Amino acid sequence: MSILVDEKTRVLVQGITGREGRVRTRLMLDYGTHVLCGTTPGKGGGEVHGLPVYDTVEEAVEFHGAFDASVIYVPAPLVKEAALEAIAAGVRLLVLVPDRVPIHDVLEIAEEARQVGAEFIGPNTLGVLSPGKAVLGMMGGRADAARRWFLPGRVGVCSRSGGITSAIGYYLSKKGIGLSTMVHVGGDAVVGFSHPSALQAFEADPDTDVIVMFGEIGTSQEERAAKLMANGTVTKPVVAFIGGASAQKGTRFSHAGAIVEGDRGSHESKVQALSEAGACVVSKFDDLPTAVQAVVDAL
Repeated sequence: MSILVDEKTRVLVQGITGREGRVRTRLMLDYGTHVLCGTTPGKGGGEVHGLPVYDTVEEAVEFHGAFDASVIYVPAPLVKEAALEAIAAGVRLLVLVPDRVPIHDVLEIAEEARQVGAEFIGPNTLGVLSPGKAVLGMMGGRADAARRWFLPGRVGVCSRSGGITSAIGYYLSKKGIGLSTMVHVGGDAVVGFSHPSALQAFEADPDTDVIVMFGEIGTSQEERAAKLMANGTVTKPVVAFIGGASAQKGTRFSHAGAIVEGDRGSHESKVQALSEAGACVVSKFDDLPTAVQAVVDAL
């Protein structure tokens, strides 16, 4: 199995006629993702890579039936409108690729999603990839690279950095450690599918044995993940690396959500919480593959 996406997931692309929409739709199709169509207001009746384009998600549903997921490639100010449109049309998994989406807009999306039981990844995300099955978003860049870099297997990866998500997958696969699913939860302060969400999803996945998590300073995602481990909600072994060891209070570390404010979100608090909850926390990123291999061997 995998979490969030597999080869049967029915996908549409909102903003398919834009530059990013076209390029990333090609990636998804070439990798084997079941993309059925796309939408762009005012561009209905056209085609992209042989896929029909509709003006609205509702119109796409009329022609193709229900969709499991929508990948959204529209300018940041239009993400809320696109997300709410998809939710209203019955889509229950959204991938919000753009960055700089206003926080208030994300909160509105989150409330609407909560009311109907939908989920969203991002914003500011590369998406999700289940090796050998499907990709939503832009992870891997090109299908041939994604196939070479990421081997299928039984280790789940979640990360707050897009580049680090790919790096973890690459270095684990290079060591012969296969992956069930890789999720870039997004680099913003407010995201939908967070580290705690990912840990619970991997816990429920019978084909994931080990969870690898890349965290960083800012927000409380890692501490909340540690609570799930401490209270027994998550029982599978977790190997983690937390970036930002040298960051001082008030320092922003690469991503919008990675900023230490007062005593909250520090590197020390995250490492302590995860370590006390039983995670294997490595001090160097380069140590991740060896640490994961040791955990896999011990199962």
